[in-house]
Amino acid sequence: MNPNDPNSSANPDHALMALLDRIAAQEAPALKELYEHTSSKLYGLAMRVVGKREWAEDVLQEAYMTIWRSAGSYRASLSPPLAWMGLIVRSRGLDFLRRRTADRSNITQELDEVLADTLDGDSPNPMDTAQASQQAWALHQCMTRLDQRQRELVSLAYLRDLSHSELAEQLRLPLGSVKSWIRRGLEQLRVCMARFA
Repeated sequence: MNPNDPNSSANPDHALMALLDRIAAQEAPALKELYEHTSSKLYGLAMRVVGKREWAEDVLQEAYMTIWRSAGSYRASLSPPLAWMGLIVRSRGLDFLRRRTADRSNITQELDEVLADTLDGDSPNPMDTAQASQQAWALHQCMTRLDQRQRELVSLAYLRDLSHSELAEQLRLPLGSVKSWIRRGLEQLRVCMARFA
């Protein structure tokens, strides 16, 4: 029985602590070894937190990067190593869900603001049928003036309720490009819709 094997029944915590010590010393092979011995359990936890396979994979990757950076702060006297890593996974999972919700709500809020800017604030019922119909026609006209990529991104973000990161992944585009295309597209819509107000 190898005492350095994290699956050793003698004391798996000691083996994991030894790996964390090596990771704290920036030994990359130790991180790979830790991953091999703990990723299935931690992936299961990530799945329970975020609920989707691809999200859990992202969370797990972030968690191991955090473990790499934070291994020196691990204190065996405070918690077993797997519990400490589990807290990191849970924390990264909750952060992921918060970011995703914020991305989606920012896109939706921006488009809602573009549409709200075209409504007459003094009207007792701004969303009456005629005005809603005019607004829909104006939005259609303005959407056709966006370039194809902006139109696609704004439509997917708003209609399918996708976050910036989900759009980037789905369309295989850099996240920064997705954010700037959406921002420019919404600004063009705001300017265009103001003409119909």
